[in-house]
Amino acid sequence: MVETRGPFPQTRMRRNRSDDWTRRLVAEHRLSADDLIWPVFLREDDDSEAEIASMPGQRRLTVSEAVDAVGRAAELGIPAIGLFPKVRERLKTPACEEAVNPDNLICRGLRALKTAVPQVGLVGDVALDPFNPLGHDGLLDGERVLNDETVEILCRQALVQAQAGCDVIAPSDMMDGRIAAIRRALDQAGLQDTRICSYAAKYASAFYGPFRDAIGSSGALKGDKKTYQMDPANSDEALHEVALDLAEGADMVMVKPGLPYLDIIRRVKERFAVPTFAYQVSGEYAMIKAAALNGWLDGERAMMESLVAFKRAGADAVLTYFAVEAAKRLRAG
Repeated sequence: MVETRGPFPQTRMRRNRSDDWTRRLVAEHRLSADDLIWPVFLREDDDSEAEIASMPGQRRLTVSEAVDAVGRAAELGIPAIGLFPKVRERLKTPACEEAVNPDNLICRGLRALKTAVPQVGLVGDVALDPFNPLGHDGLLDGERVLNDETVEILCRQALVQAQAGCDVIAPSDMMDGRIAAIRRALDQAGLQDTRICSYAAKYASAFYGPFRDAIGSSGALKGDKKTYQMDPANSDEALHEVALDLAEGADMVMVKPGLPYLDIIRRVKERFAVPTFAYQVSGEYAMIKAAALNGWLDGERAMMESLVAFKRAGADAVLTYFAVEAAKRLRAG
């Protein structure tokens, strides 16, 4: 509980706001490049669709381009990146076989990056939506997303990524029981040091649209994801999800989306006191960028303000498409 100070004029709250040096001394939360994870989209060398119209400033990168870009990000102090592939349409199948191909796009990216920039942590997305012709995160039986059958292939997907050099397996699918199954599969394969960052509280949100454009799944999605992603109305349920995933072996937990769910971040951090990440998702990024491009707000200030909000809510790190831009701003001072 915050103690109330004496009344005005004895107490003047503006005194500590009057100079830059004072404001810096009393700042309660700080953002640094150490707090940032940069999501990177990969494309094949012969895929000419590099630009992402709904995400101004973001591009799909070839593996060689990603090596160069991640090297520059490392020089800015960004400690980790996440990889998301745009899979060729001909490789998308109902059984999602390409997800477990040890030479798929994401595995090739992981190997190249681990060799070129070994100091950068590599976070691998484990879910089937980039590989599923219908855009869902799991295997389908008609319109029903299968849980246990999906978990089995997620384990195989996690293994090929870990064997390719992934440091952190990040299941974003929201299937029940997948953290325990993946932890067991990794341990049995001698990969006990590979971490798991669970998308523990991932909501069925309207803010994912540009991401689906980026991985090429937006037009394919049939129905919605409400049978496995969380209801935006629920908060206690998020704590239950996080508790289950921690009990199953998660090393870190994720809340997604970010800004509309700052209350969830705060509740998770206060309840569990574990590494808690937030994902500032594509729709959040696109809104700030679009408003800035239209001159409706100061884009740089809005970017930094939004990132500090995550720290204030209790996030230890933020996956954000602003990572490189923010790191440059932080370096400039």
